[in-house]
Amino acid sequence: MARGTATVPMDRAEVFEETLRLQPGKTALVVVDMQRAFLDRGEAMEVPAAREIVPQIRALLDLFRSKRLPVVFTEFTYSEQMPILVGLLHPEHRRAAPGAPRGFGLPSSSCLLGEANVHVVPELAPEPDELVVAKHYYDGFNGTSLDSALRARGITHLVVTGTLTDICVLATVIGGMNREYRMTVVEDATATLWPEIQRATLDIIRRAYARVVTTKQLAEEIGRW
Repeated sequence: MARGTATVPMDRAEVFEETLRLQPGKTALVVVDMQRAFLDRGEAMEVPAAREIVPQIRALLDLFRSKRLPVVFTEFTYSEQMPILVGLLHPEHRRAAPGAPRGFGLPSSSCLLGEANVHVVPELAPEPDELVVAKHYYDGFNGTSLDSALRARGITHLVVTGTLTDICVLATVIGGMNREYRMTVVEDATATLWPEIQRATLDIIRRAYARVVTTKQLAEEIGRW
């Protein structure tokens, strides 16, 4: 740099916007864990706020499908044949005994392989040709075929929605960034248990891992393609 000149630092949001902006033909939508175990009323691991984001995710599904862009769903799945640490930390995933009470802190067959509650809610049901990734960890990339499936289609940019923002969404965003995907998170199409945790997690994401936009902003961006 020549003596006497100065460099004006770019705003961090500008850097993220410029570097992570979506690319036509290289972008996919990821719907994280919008399963009955989290959305059905009375479930041991119910996330009431997740029901409120169904319309936004539905709108994004319609948009991506209309543009013939790939859509991927993840389903957290606990298997008794693979009794990993998650099942010890969260007993709700373990099988409930017949007739036994169910609820938070109790074995409740939540997201258990073979149970109906493991599947995506009917309002957001995957199309027959859309990938559904069964994952055993919070991160949708860890131990799954997601990375290979995306690379096979030339995908480099991901739009992430779903629940819980501070657990499986955040883990999947970090997993994607660690694999060099350009990540965008839709703030009004993600949900968790408490508003303050939602705000804090989105702040972490926008400072370090991804763009954070609204459904409206995303629809306008893709609509220009």
